[in-house]
Amino acid sequence: MQPIAFDNSYARLPDGFFVRQNPVAVDRPALIKLNDRVAKLLGLDEAFLKSNEGIDLLAGNSVPDKAEPLAMAYAGHQFGGWAPQLGDGRAILLGELIGKDDNRYDIQLKGAGRTPFSRAGDGRAWVGPVLREYLISEAMHSLNISSTWSLAAVSTGEAVLRDSYMPGALLVRVARSHVRVGTFEFFAARGMKNELDALTHYVIERFYPAAANAENPALALLEAVSESTAAMVAQWQNVGFIHGVMNTDNMNISGETIDYGPCAFMDDYQADKVFSSIDMHGRYAYRNQPGIAQWNLAVLAQSLMPLISDDDSEALQLAQTCIDGYSEIYKTYYVEGLRKKLGLYTADEADLALGSDLFSIMERGKADFTLTFRHLSWLAESDLTVADLIKNTSEQTSKIDIAENNNTLLTNFLSLFGEGDKVREEAYQWVQLWLDRLSQESVSPKERSQRMCAFNPLVIPRNHRVEEAITAAVQSDFSPFENLLSAVTDPYSDTQLENNYHIPPTSAQIVSQTFCGT
Repeated sequence: MQPIAFDNSYARLPDGFFVRQNPVAVDRPALIKLNDRVAKLLGLDEAFLKSNEGIDLLAGNSVPDKAEPLAMAYAGHQFGGWAPQLGDGRAILLGELIGKDDNRYDIQLKGAGRTPFSRAGDGRAWVGPVLREYLISEAMHSLNISSTWSLAAVSTGEAVLRDSYMPGALLVRVARSHVRVGTFEFFAARGMKNELDALTHYVIERFYPAAANAENPALALLEAVSESTAAMVAQWQNVGFIHGVMNTDNMNISGETIDYGPCAFMDDYQADKVFSSIDMHGRYAYRNQPGIAQWNLAVLAQSLMPLISDDDSEALQLAQTCIDGYSEIYKTYYVEGLRKKLGLYTADEADLALGSDLFSIMERGKADFTLTFRHLSWLAESDLTVADLIKNTSEQTSKIDIAENNNTLLTNFLSLFGEGDKVREEAYQWVQLWLDRLSQESVSPKERSQRMCAFNPLVIPRNHRVEEAITAAVQSDFSPFENLLSAVTDPYSDTQLENNYHIPPTSAQIVSQTFCGT
């Protein structure tokens, strides 16, 4: 077997943190996709991984030397309800590899068979959620959003029963960490202070070493996790990503997006948009994500209170101050991203309102989230001025006659805002405000447009395209998956206009619900 320098620092924690277990072998493993750039990052031999011996390793049929396979224990709040015993019900952590960037990465097999935490589950995965996570995690990295990665997708040669029998598959997931908020909850709820302290020290040493030198390390950890979480959720909001299941057991302690179950990117902007079939009351709707992240952090704070101070009153006050500060931290990250989306490179207190006004108009006009900002990026290169817009607006009527407007970039932008003249007029008036704000800066139109195009993607993994790829894969046709993967890993290039992956779904193609893989 090709030597791979595995370690498993998590396995050196007390036994109560996990159950040691090998992956359950599969019948006929075959490689669907190997992620070459992740293999390079991890210093792995791609030729070996594509060999029969390498595929056996990726599928869990063989365990590499020095790997210590285990299923992690954790608890969690699911849709606000307490679940004291969860854990890896279909995942096995093999161990860790040191990447070429000197970071330590977990290697986990997702869909690796039943564990003691499986409850009624079969421990397996089918090809649909495996390809969904592969596609969307790759897209997230290409959009510069903190996320887990996929090293490989492997078919198992077995049928998995969901609504019907589906082809089985397995994902090799790569992450800075698989420690969750629910991991802390697991020990805090049981009053296991020694284990909670061991976990805290482990997380600090591995992910937030600066906290070790703080006067109050546990509080410093809470502050660091709050900041990394705020930054991550702001990134989600700035691309219209909806996680779908922000339970505390799905919130990574390292600020990486994890667990791509019923996730989706929105097409037309709707603040209350929900895709997940199990989110029946909209708890995890797009607009709620920042607040839910704060709720989850409050749960983490409660878990850490015994380590923050022996005085309950003092611990509560310190933890509450940290959680109260999250909102301003999130706002800072979000507004920073919003300014980039709008092409603004100086700060003005009115910028948030300017962006919020655009979103309101987008919602009324059912404008596509991604294309609105991409067309705005192109419009930024125009030599259009506020005076031009005022001149083109009729004094007799508020109707905007797009056909008479000789600015094609403006025409294309306004065409995104539905069929009604009223909403397009609102968008027209908003452009006047935006141009007035741009005039306060000295950035050239060409430079501004280029910088905006480098931040506002043209292509996202649209839900109907993901479903097309999955439907074809069920029939063993992976070409739609490969084509979509190529598009979402190059999301900013205008060359993507040629392949039509930027086009929103027709009414017949709209995917209104997404589902968990279990």
